[in-house]
Amino acid sequence: MGVYNVHERVLPVPEAEAGLLIDGLSGSGDRLWPSGDWPPMLLDGPLAPGAAGGHGPVRYTVAAHVPGRWVRFTFSGPRGFDGFHEYTVHPLGPDRTLLRHTLAMRARGPARLTWPLAFRHFHDAVLEDSLDRAERACTGTVARPARWNRYVRLLRRFAR
Repeated sequence: MGVYNVHERVLPVPEAEAGLLIDGLSGSGDRLWPSGDWPPMLLDGPLAPGAAGGHGPVRYTVAAHVPGRWVRFTFSGPRGFDGFHEYTVHPLGPDRTLLRHTLAMRARGPARLTWPLAFRHFHDAVLEDSLDRAERACTGTVARPARWNRYVRLLRRFAR
């Protein structure tokens, strides 16, 4: 089963400022990953190719990092997640930047069930929370905060 999932937010900041959010991932001052409500993104070293880690049961390795522009992680778990997820910045003008998260993978074996039943819903919620954090970091507020739907709240209860 092919999966292609994109979340994006336009930020009213120059590309370099949005890029700093990507470069801070998994660091002590991470302003992008929503680790207050979700498992933190942890890596075994600085954000650089070869660093391994993940968040919760999702495991990955940094495949590529272009500072201020792009980071790609290749999945190593859960079983059946064959692909990558990445954050990228795209300038839209001198003071507008699109921050995008893309997940592209083939769900095989058990992931053919776990992705559509649980992981997709968790993924969508955590990514919208991440983009809320990006917007708050850049503007001090969030115009339309993400809200977890009833199914995500139910899944979170079962996951505890």
